[in-house]
Amino acid sequence: MNEIVDLLFSKQDIKYRDFQKPLFPGVEEDCFIGVRTPELKKLAKELFGSEIANKFIETLPHHYFDENQLHAFLISLFKDYQTCLKEVDKFLPFVNNWGTCDQLSPKVFSKHKDELIAPIKKWLKSKHTYTVRFAIGMLMQHYLDESFKEEYMEMVASIKSEEYYINMMIAWYFATALAKQYDSAIRYLEDKKLSRWVHNKTIQKAVESYRITDEQKAYLKKLKIPK
Repeated sequence: MNEIVDLLFSKQDIKYRDFQKPLFPGVEEDCFIGVRTPELKKLAKELFGSEIANKFIETLPHHYFDENQLHAFLISLFKDYQTCLKEVDKFLPFVNNWGTCDQLSPKVFSKHKDELIAPIKKWLKSKHTYTVRFAIGMLMQHYLDESFKEEYMEMVASIKSEEYYINMMIAWYFATALAKQYDSAIRYLEDKKLSRWVHNKTIQKAVESYRITDEQKAYLKKLKIPK
């Protein structure tokens, strides 16, 4: 897909490329072009539905980080749920960094929450770090408001991993849950159901949040597990 790569290089920002490189350990330095996120989103909207875009998302894996970002933005634009789900399933095994994982956010999923739970459960069982991270992200994004159920929180709490990017997402999930479903989430800290690292990182992120009250923050600090 040289045409897509040429397009991306035409929007290259060298300083931004050099800024990005240390943010994504594990991604080879020569994989960064340096296209800013607003430009990638704009390009995705311009290309979406075109023959070149359709060929591009069928061509995996990609070499460049920016290609993966563009791929994530293109998938996120699909309006048909089944088509979008199929493309997500095809793409997830090739996601190799937290940035692409977190940018993959299909809008159509918000309209199919009942159906989406089954794929989420499947993704949570994956051995691939960013597939699990994506699943937790979907639970955080779509199921902490009116669609919240205790069982979904338990699904996240039950994940035991040594992977930093999974554990960070678990902490992010529970910090967000403390803001949206405090009474349910606080019990996981009070009962020490999370690993020490995730427990303390959850408290740190929650204390930094403007959505947590001062009284809640004071109580959370008392729950920190010492080393």
